[in-house]
Amino acid sequence: MATMVAVDLGAQSGRVVVGRFDGERLSVGEVHRFENVPVSTRDVLQWDIRRLFGDVVAGLQAAGRETPVDSVGVDSWAVDFGLLDRDGELLGNPVHYRDRRRAAAFDSVIATVPGRELYERTGIQLSPINTVNELAAMAAEGDPALEAANTLLLVPDLVQYWLGGRAVAERTNATTTQCLDAHDGTWTADLLDRLGIPSGILPEVVPPGTPLGPVNGETGLGGAQVVAPATHDTASAVAAVPFREPRSAYVSAGTWSLVGLELDAPLIDDRTFAANLTNEGGVAGTTRLLRNVTGLWLLHECRRAWAEEGRAGRLGEITVEADGIVYAPELLVFTPDNIDDYDF
Repeated sequence: MATMVAVDLGAQSGRVVVGRFDGERLSVGEVHRFENVPVSTRDVLQWDIRRLFGDVVAGLQAAGRETPVDSVGVDSWAVDFGLLDRDGELLGNPVHYRDRRRAAAFDSVIATVPGRELYERTGIQLSPINTVNELAAMAAEGDPALEAANTLLLVPDLVQYWLGGRAVAERTNATTTQCLDAHDGTWTADLLDRLGIPSGILPEVVPPGTPLGPVNGETGLGGAQVVAPATHDTASAVAAVPFREPRSAYVSAGTWSLVGLELDAPLIDDRTFAANLTNEGGVAGTTRLLRNVTGLWLLHECRRAWAEEGRAGRLGEITVEADGIVYAPELLVFTPDNIDDYDF
């Protein structure tokens, strides 16, 4: 019997799940769920990463009370990161990908590294939320945190580091930064240099499934190992889909919704550039060619705004009220026979 604990951090909530595999069947059960509430400090929107880590540890402790655990892995949303100094101490909360500074830096990045060149090298959609824009903004402003940084860790890599793992960048999430070369899997140091970004802070890139070290004692999981999964949550979700046909498409619905295909290699050409499709890393060296579309964030923000006005409602009540108002002309079902009818 193998017992594995998965920590899934989403933009609205997190959860800790225990999976047990007896060689034939996998059983899964949630042991802890918690909210993820961003904080605003001096008009900068940030993730409260230390509070999130406290909830992760609480979940791991709950898992350890149930059964001995063999391994722990963490996934999360993409692109956001923490900076560590030379002593491994966090220099500040990770900035939220919806913070305005990142969006403001987008035009200057494209002015320095033309969009087509950036896309050709990284395969990643041109979007203000990408890590490269936040780093470029920090570099342009002479941000002291960037100057003091020794290591950059994306959110799941940071949590795994705090749990006892090595400081690395797992490949599936690293691809989303728009700092990784889609062709050879190395950091694009030459492009980053043009933007004033110190590429030396970017850690070793490792594939999913890499053991990172023993879990530390505060979790109560003595003997367990930190093992990097596909740390980008969509990469883990797609890996779990039982595709029956090689050209099947998927829709992953969450704060964002992702619509795409799983390919053997990146697809970077005039068509994908014009459609602003993104090539993100998948499990076993695959590529997820996809399009980001608006997801459940709109519903989440509506509920938040209504709650501030004293009009909070349960999700079920909201959907009942919306019934008959929202018009859905068709349910799209993608199959190998009709996939060519849709423009991704």
